[in-house]
Amino acid sequence: MKKVLVLMGGTSEEREVSLKSGQAVVKALQEKGYQVESLDLNPGVLGDIEKIKPDVVFIALHGRNGEDGTVQGYLDLLGIPYTGSGVAASAIGMDKILTKKILCYEGLPTAEFEVIRKRDFNRDSFSENSLIARFGLPIVVKPPTQGSSVGTTIVRDKNDLIAAIEKALVFGDEVLLERFIAGTELTVAIIGNDEPVVLPVIEITAENEYYDYESKYTPGMSSHIIPARIADDSRELIEGLAKKAYQALKCRGFSRIDFILDQNGKPYILENNTIPGMTATSLIPDAARAAGINFPELLEKIIEMAEEK
Repeated sequence: MKKVLVLMGGTSEEREVSLKSGQAVVKALQEKGYQVESLDLNPGVLGDIEKIKPDVVFIALHGRNGEDGTVQGYLDLLGIPYTGSGVAASAIGMDKILTKKILCYEGLPTAEFEVIRKRDFNRDSFSENSLIARFGLPIVVKPPTQGSSVGTTIVRDKNDLIAAIEKALVFGDEVLLERFIAGTELTVAIIGNDEPVVLPVIEITAENEYYDYESKYTPGMSSHIIPARIADDSRELIEGLAKKAYQALKCRGFSRIDFILDQNGKPYILENNTIPGMTATSLIPDAARAAGINFPELLEKIIEMAEEK
């Protein structure tokens, strides 16, 4: 049986979630009979990957230095197959600004946005009025290279805008501001390489104001509704857009693409998650179960696609 090395933990703000994902993956693969080892990744243990000599690496890392193409590039140099997308797609998927620019180029719908750079931002001369005149309120403010809604604020009061921008700048040199789209939050899981398969659309409801970090990872704080309570034509449209985005962004293996369906039935792509969570409350395992694929089978398919690519 193949030896699988599961990379988890890491050094990003999503470390704890990654550990939960990795532990779930290890347990499920052991149930399938794989020879499994795990590694809590940090720069000091990189050399251990080559010593372990895995047949394939299952990347269960979230956030920077794991989901952003860095580990993928290292594994490419070692010639070791790994799950999920390659270097370019991983780096783009981790950067919401680059993702949105590609979506715009491809003619795929995404919320209107603006980028603020740290070097250009001065709180004393910053004009909230021009942004509000363009986007209205609320405005979504987020760091573009964080996952799990880390650092994200929905600004409903003009006086809170500068603080939200400064909060997001803690995580990097740029801030992404988006027009707020009110509507139904949806997500679409996709698996596959050259011929991707779209799994059932999931509707997400959250106990908090939006699907934030607490809602994502606290049992009972959100609900995953399958099938989503949307019209059949909206479902078909969103499935088609998700597949086009997956291919345009050059994803491989698996990914999850998030949407908002506005009150007029128009869908907007929010972001692409190239290594979505694999915890007990995660979305891709739920979508797979709805398609008749249990968790260990899903992981086995993902490993097969890693070897195929």
